[in-house]
Parts: sequence; structure tokens; C-alpha cells
Amino acid sequence: MSNSSSLNEFLLLAFADTRELQLLHFSLFLGIYLAALLGNGLIITAVACDHRLHTPMYFFLLNLSILDLASISTIVPKSIASSLWDTRAISYSGCAAQIFLVVFFFGGEYSLLTVMAYDRFVAICRPLHYGTLMNGRACVKMAAAAWASGFLNAALHTANTFSIPLCQGNTVDQFFCEIPQILKLSCSDSYLREAGLIVFSSCLALGCFVFIVLSYVQIFTAVLRIPSEQGQHKAFSMCLPHLAVVSLFISTGLFAYLKSPSLSSPVLDLVVTLLYSVVPPAVNPLIYSMRNKELQDALRKVISWTFFSSGSIAISLHK
Repeated sequence: MSNSSSLNEFLLLAFADTRELQLLHFSLFLGIYLAALLGNGLIITAVACDHRLHTPMYFFLLNLSILDLASISTIVPKSIASSLWDTRAISYSGCAAQIFLVVFFFGGEYSLLTVMAYDRFVAICRPLHYGTLMNGRACVKMAAAAWASGFLNAALHTANTFSIPLCQGNTVDQFFCEIPQILKLSCSDSYLREAGLIVFSSCLALGCFVFIVLSYVQIFTAVLRIPSEQGQHKAFSMCLPHLAVVSLFISTGLFAYLKSPSLSSPVLDLVVTLLYSVVPPAVNPLIYSMRNKELQDALRKVISWTFFSSGSIAISLHK
């Protein structure tokens, strides 16, 4: 039996025991991480540099890409390093920091997705009021509120979780530190305060979910009333990427935390965790750019400019 005050480190879940599988995990995670860096980096650059994308929808998309980059950077590099150096250890302070950042970025992303649903609702259902309701100042306040809610949520949960005595060892059954796994190490009945805070946060998250669902019910009702097929196609192309991202984010998260214990197994838990924590930041740029011609054109310009600049630098160095 160990107390949290004497813990110096935690032991994370290892993906594999053999060196070959560890290197395979290293390669796969490195590929996913580089894809997330490239995709989100291109979107951030395109939105920042192309004046045609200086609209509320792309402003929120830029914030989403920043949160995606931050969240995957909190989880994957540590896991990559652990496989490369064949170690499972993470320091006590490092685990606390990882939990804080994971809750911060994922909570901020969920709040931002709710704001983006409101943006799409106003654009489709209240087009005449869009300029007033979604002006620059309002967009900045909404984005700031999303970031602030994530920060506050993370601070409360992290402080509460690590104030609980830990008596069940230091082995975390996950490849990164997360609150449910830390609570499994707590002393009997000492986790009830944090469990209550989780219930409260879950109720707020449920409220956001209901808001998103009701927004899209009204959006699709309004879209189906549009007489022209071209108008319907344009409206759907604006809303479907966001709906796909929301569905992926919420469905995997809900299944991870609300699935029946009878369905739980180490392999299934690992796969589900990968689906909600690692996959969305990597595929979100692809989802948003797939049906968006404006974003595709801006991305082509960024890529062309990058290759042109690289070529110019190479020619200069050669001379």
C-alpha cells in the first residue's frame, strides 16, 4: 500500500513487450502525429494568411486546429518516447500536468464545437442577423469562453484528483494519465468528491450535447426548405464536416466512459481510447477540407508557396 505523498512516479500501460512491436508502435504513432501536425498546421496557416477565410466559421476552425494540435501533443510524444526508450515511467508532476492539459484541451474543444454549432445555426436559420450576432467581438468572446471553460474545468478536476490519497499502487492501466485510471488507485470511498465533480461536469456536457442536437434539427429543417438544390448542397457542405467531427468526438468519448463493465477488456479499452484521443486530431483537418472548396484553394496556395520557397532557398544555397 502506498500513499500519494510518497509517490514519485506512475507506470503507464505498455503497448507491447517485444522490441519489434514497440518499434512498430513508435512508427505508427509517429506517422499519426506527423499527419496531425501537417494537417492542422496547414489549416492554421491557410486561415491566418488568406483574407477570404477571415470569417467566423474559419476563425473557430483555426481555434479547433490549435486545440487539436495541443491535445495530441500532450499525449502522443510521451507515448512515442516511452516505446523508443522502452520505459513506462512518468513522474508524479508529469502525470498531473498531463491530466490537466488533456482535460483542458478536450474540454475546450467540446465547448468550441458547441460554439461552432451555434455559428452554423445562426448562418442557416438566422442569416439576416448573422453579421450582428457573429461580429468580430462576439466571436472572440465565444472562443475565449470556450478556452476559459476548458481551463477552469481542468484546474478543478486536476486539483481534486491529486488531493485524493492513493493506496492502490502506481500502475495506470492506460498509455497516458487520465482521471478514471488515477481514481482506481485511490483509497476506498475517497474518490466520491471527484466522482461528484465528474457527474456535475457530465451534466454540463449533456446540456451542450442537447444544444448541438437541437441546433442541427433546426438547421436540417431549414436546409430542406431551401428551394434550390444548389443552395441545399452549399448549406450541407457548410454543416456536415462539423457534424462529422462532433459525432466522432462525442460517440467515441461516450463509449469510452459509459460502456458497460461487461464490455470492458484491455484491448477494447485501448482501441476506444485511441479513437477518442488520438484519431480525431489527425482526421479533423481531412474532414473539414474534404467538401470545402474555399479551404482547399487556400491550402493549395499554402502548399505551393511552401514548395516555391523551399525551391528558392535550395537554389540560393546551391549557388
